[in-house]
Amino acid sequence: MTLSEAREKLAELQRKNAAFGHAMSLLYYDGVTGAPKGTAENRAQTMSVFSRELYQLGTGKETVEVLELLDAHRDELSRHEARQVQLMLKDLRQMEKIPEEEYVAFQRLMVEADDVWHTARETNDWKLFEPVLEKVFDFHKRIARWCAPEKKPYDYWLDRYEEGLTMETCETFFSTLRGHIVPLLGRVLDRPQLDDSVLKGSFPAREQERFSYELMKLIGLDLDHVGLATTEHPFTTSLGSHLDERITTHYHEDDFSNSMYSVIHEGGHALYDTGSARELAYTVLDCGVSMGIHESQSRFYENIIGRSRAFCEYIFPVAQRCFPSLEGHDAEELYRAVNRAQPGLIRIEADELTYALHIMVRYELEKRIFAGELEVRDLPAEWNRLYREYLGVDVPDDRRGVLQDSHWAGGNIGYFPSYALGSAYGAQYLRKMKETVDVDACVRAGNFAPINEWLRERIWQYGCLLKPNEVFRNAVGEEFDPTVFTTYLEEKYTELYGL
Repeated sequence: MTLSEAREKLAELQRKNAAFGHAMSLLYYDGVTGAPKGTAENRAQTMSVFSRELYQLGTGKETVEVLELLDAHRDELSRHEARQVQLMLKDLRQMEKIPEEEYVAFQRLMVEADDVWHTARETNDWKLFEPVLEKVFDFHKRIARWCAPEKKPYDYWLDRYEEGLTMETCETFFSTLRGHIVPLLGRVLDRPQLDDSVLKGSFPAREQERFSYELMKLIGLDLDHVGLATTEHPFTTSLGSHLDERITTHYHEDDFSNSMYSVIHEGGHALYDTGSARELAYTVLDCGVSMGIHESQSRFYENIIGRSRAFCEYIFPVAQRCFPSLEGHDAEELYRAVNRAQPGLIRIEADELTYALHIMVRYELEKRIFAGELEVRDLPAEWNRLYREYLGVDVPDDRRGVLQDSHWAGGNIGYFPSYALGSAYGAQYLRKMKETVDVDACVRAGNFAPINEWLRERIWQYGCLLKPNEVFRNAVGEEFDPTVFTTYLEEKYTELYGL
C-alpha cells in the first residue's frame, strides 16, 4: 500500500466511522425522546449489530495496516492527518484489548440500562435499577483492567473524559473548591434569603417551547442545524457531524427557569460542536476535545452569561411576552431569584455556589465503588448520607436522590468531575475575554456575536485538533487556576447577599 493510498483509506475509514456514529446516535436520541416504551429490545438488537461492525472496522487488519503505515510516515502528513492517526491509533489500541463479544455485550447493556433507568426513575424503584447498574459498574471495572492494567481503574475512566485527570488531581481541585465554597456558603446562609417568587407561577409547556427557541436564536444557534426536543434528563448529541446537533430540555410548568437554563446549558454544548471548522466534518477531529472543555462551554453560557445581571436585563422583557404571570415583576427580581444560593436535592437545578458539592458527592461514590469500599446496593443510603453531610439536606426518595442522573445508566462513569472543572474553566475564560470584549454590554444588547467569535477563534474551531490543556492555554494564555473561579464566586455572592 502506498502512502497516497493509505491517506485515502484514512479519510474513507473516518467517513464510515461517522456514518455508524450517526446511525447509533439517532437510535439513542429516538430512544430517549420519542420512542415507545416497549422498543428497547429492538434498539438493543440493532445496536449489537452496529457495534460489532464498528468493532471489526476499528480493529480490522486493513485498519491496523493503514494507521501503522501512516504513523511511520507522520512527518509527511498534514497537521490534521497526523492528529487523526494519533487519536485513531489510541482508540485502536484500547479497543484491541477488549474482547469483541464483551464490546458488543457492553453496547447492548447500555441500551438496557438506559431503558430500565427511565422506568425506575419514573416509578421511584431503585431495586429495579440496582442489578443493571451493578452490571454497568462491573463492566467498567473489567474494561479498565483490560485497557490499562497499570492504572487504578477509576483513574482510567477519569482520563477518558478529561485527558490527564486522576483522583490525585481531583482531590487537590475539590479541596480548593471546598476550602472556599463551604465558608462562603455558611456566610450566605446566615443572611436573609433572596426572594424567588418571580419564578413561581403558571408557565405552559407550549409557551416555554416558544421561549426556548427565542433563547436558542439569542445565543447564536443555527436552527437549520440544531434541533430541540424534550426528554426526562436533558442532554445534547451530535448526529454524525457538527452539521446536525440536537439539544433537549424538560418543562416544569410551575417554574420556567429550569427549562430556560437547560436550553442555555445544552445550547452551549451545541455552539461548541457546531463551531468546529468545516474541514473537520466526518473526521475524528469533529467533536469536543474533552468533557471538561465541553462542560466549560455549557456552564459558561448557563451561569457566567445566563445568570448575569446583564442577561437578566435583556431576557426579562422577552420572557414577559411569553409568560403573562411575570406581570408585576422586573429584571432585578429575576437576577436575584436565579442566583439564590440554597442547598437542594437536584444537581441540574443547583445554583453556582452549591453545584460543585453535588459533583463531589458523585465523585466520592464512584471512587469508592472502584476501590471496593462500597457496593452498588449501598448507593442509596450512602448518597443520602453524603447529601446530609455536604449539603445539609434530607433526601426524601430515590427519584430525587440516587436515580436523578442519567449518567450511570448511559455508562458515563467518571464524567461528573468534568462539570466542576468546566465551571472553573469558564471563570478564566471570562477574565481573559474581558480584556478585549465588553461582555456585559454585548449581553445587555442581546449581541452574542463578539462572545461567540472569541470562543470560536480560541476553542470551537479546533475540535480535537489540539489536546485539552493546549485548548485551555490557547484560550487564556496561562495554566488552569481554580482560585479564579472561587474569587468569581466570592465577588458575586458578596454583592448579592451584602456580605
